[in-house]
Amino acid sequence: MATNITRRDQIVISKTVHPQYREILKTYAHLQNLEIVEVDEAEGVTDLDELKKHVTDKTAAVIVQSPNFFGIIEDLKAIEEIAHSVKKTLFVTCVDPISLGILKTPGSLGADIVVGEGQSLGISLQFGGPYLGFIAVNKAHMRRLPGRLVGETVDANGERAFVLTLQAREQHIRREKATSNICSNQGINTLAAAVYRVTLGKKGLREVALRTTQNAHYTYNEMIKSGKFKPLFNKPFFKEFAVTSDIAPDTINKKLLEENILGGYALEKDYPQYKNGILYAVTEKRTKEEIDKLISVLEEI
Repeated sequence: MATNITRRDQIVISKTVHPQYREILKTYAHLQNLEIVEVDEAEGVTDLDELKKHVTDKTAAVIVQSPNFFGIIEDLKAIEEIAHSVKKTLFVTCVDPISLGILKTPGSLGADIVVGEGQSLGISLQFGGPYLGFIAVNKAHMRRLPGRLVGETVDANGERAFVLTLQAREQHIRREKATSNICSNQGINTLAAAVYRVTLGKKGLREVALRTTQNAHYTYNEMIKSGKFKPLFNKPFFKEFAVTSDIAPDTINKKLLEENILGGYALEKDYPQYKNGILYAVTEKRTKEEIDKLISVLEEI
């Protein structure tokens, strides 16, 4: 979408974006002859000096994730200023929707396109899927959205009705130039996410975000208290955090699994420089008793 808008073929993306997201991006870009430039991270966040070097008049979009793969909240305003320092370059942000219960929205910080994973919106884990993704844009680029937009209206009898208010005609006729020809089976997930959001409301979403943050920070503080585990980064985080120790992640996770606890993610799989680094995620669903059990098992290893 960004390359279509700008007519440029270079995408700049931070290495703090989820590694799997970046691999998928490379797969799509390869067949479209798009250039992918990855910007290094520094202490768990996007290296802003490195980013400045890579954003040029060839750049269609700058992509970052916040909270990023390490769970750290990026300085979106500073990144937005760098991205928009070059005319026409778009600022794309990937977000955790739950985090927006307490954090400023990407749109208010200058993002042009916002995408994200909607699994946290009441979609239960089902052996790897199905999930849903979401995309939002500012008004200037609304007609470039892939897919169709549904609007509310009234029918001939004055009753509430819904209609396709915005769609690209080439989706029906000029198929090779269409922005979207995909029909999906995500309707059930979209409905579940809508029910979840309506049930919670603004106040409820904020409560979930706060509980998530409190649980994650309680776990983090308890984990580093003894000194066996040390913080890998010293940055504000939402629900994921990284620690390191003298013990290999596989050894730790094997012991945790014996206690029916799913352990953290070994960061060295994707970030070799962080040997023995482990990424943990704690959400609003975890109880204090469960967290205390995790800490107790870790202390025994």
